[in-house]
Amino acid sequence: MKNINRLFLMVFSLVFITSCDKDFDEMNVSKTAATAIDPAFILNRAVLNSSFQTAQLVYEIGIVQQIVTPNSGVLTGANYNQDNRASTQGNWQNYYRNVIRNTKDVIAQASGDPARTNLVSMARILQANAFMVLTDTYGNIPYSEGGDGYNTQIFFPSYDTQESIYPKIIQELQEASAALSASGRVERADVLFGGDVEKWRKFGYSLMLRAGMRLSEVSPATAQSTVAAAFNGGVILTNDNNAFIRHDANYANPMGNTLNSTEAANFYLAKPFVDALQSTNDPRLSAIAIRYVGATSGPTQVVEVGSNAAADQIGMPLGHDNGTVTGAAEADGLASFYDYSQVDRRRMAKLGSPAFLVTAAQTNLLLAEARVRGWITSGTAAQYFAAGISAHMDQLATFDAASAVAAPDRDSYVAANPLGAGTELEQINTQYWIASFLNGPEAFANFRRSGFPALSPNPFPGREVTFINRLTYPNSEISVNTEQVNAAIAAQGADDLETKVWWDK
Repeated sequence: MKNINRLFLMVFSLVFITSCDKDFDEMNVSKTAATAIDPAFILNRAVLNSSFQTAQLVYEIGIVQQIVTPNSGVLTGANYNQDNRASTQGNWQNYYRNVIRNTKDVIAQASGDPARTNLVSMARILQANAFMVLTDTYGNIPYSEGGDGYNTQIFFPSYDTQESIYPKIIQELQEASAALSASGRVERADVLFGGDVEKWRKFGYSLMLRAGMRLSEVSPATAQSTVAAAFNGGVILTNDNNAFIRHDANYANPMGNTLNSTEAANFYLAKPFVDALQSTNDPRLSAIAIRYVGATSGPTQVVEVGSNAAADQIGMPLGHDNGTVTGAAEADGLASFYDYSQVDRRRMAKLGSPAFLVTAAQTNLLLAEARVRGWITSGTAAQYFAAGISAHMDQLATFDAASAVAAPDRDSYVAANPLGAGTELEQINTQYWIASFLNGPEAFANFRRSGFPALSPNPFPGREVTFINRLTYPNSEISVNTEQVNAAIAAQGADDLETKVWWDK
């Protein structure tokens, strides 16, 4: 009897277990979790991550002598002209991991759907921008196989030379811009332009214009044909077509977030930048700057002592650490180095401040140079020059209403600073430097290409190089993709701050 009961219990248990296992896999699948993501949302992630990162305060914006810090440690970089790979890796990690990986995913998912051709073109344009930033920053980089680890499991990508990359970037921009169709699906989820294909087209051709101008010193013929094709395609000429990333408290501007938190009292407007604006009575200085008069510490940088008046602004001289900068401040008649001018973090560098990728100001100024060179025949260089300056002054209101430049002040400045014969390239590219404020990669790239403004070397006694010409490869890349990195270094030159990228002549 005991055996029968035991057998019955075993049979019952097996039946119970079997019944419990029935449809078990279906029971453990969420009925509400997403099983697929619309690639338009993946593109949005790439757009948001195209914003300028905090590391650019340490390097690019400091290299072009617009913002500087006297502090060392994690902030060591352009302030001392020294290599700090904790920061030189910033563009590499952000653009490969957070932009290109996502744009390649969008292209892979949407390419098979004829209704999403506009989305594919948008992803190609944004990806071209990312690759341009990367190659301008480092020189030779993984391009053909770059960012393919996610989709094709290429984990040790080979490096392409910059000379071979640029024609491919230009081709991508030309093809993608031309392929955008007003009759195609409107990608309304797009956070950059709301799916407006004409604005995307102008963005693409404006990037193509930028890429063409990059080649002005190494391949003038290619530069000319590229610039002409971009101009004929239609570029950004007015601020309503500007390509900029919108931020808010949830999606904060990375540099604004830094300048309003841990580094609020550590970064200052550099003397060359402040002096350049003051010397021409540029109304943009009061729109950009604030000086906390008499401040002796970070906590004393309060609104009550803040002045936006151009006459009150004093830029921090280069070449100092946090020991010697005290003497510099005393020589300038200041209470401390906290008394130097800063970018106004309550107007220009807020959490919600926009990040401008390509603007009418930049494009008009590039066209002014192209007209001087005879690469386009429409309009005059003087007209494009004036339009570029005016566009940037008007653009400042997008940061904050309190940063708006009054129209009479704008017009007076433009009238008092016309394009002069014999100094056109210097004037145009100095204005481009001003118009690219807070766009570190572009200001750094155009400064190297053009040689303007004529900045003096950073005089810091412990500097490693006279001028920084490129940023160094990440240690993580060197340790993991060693063979390919070594091949790139052998082709390009030493992996240091002095080696020049291909187009930098």
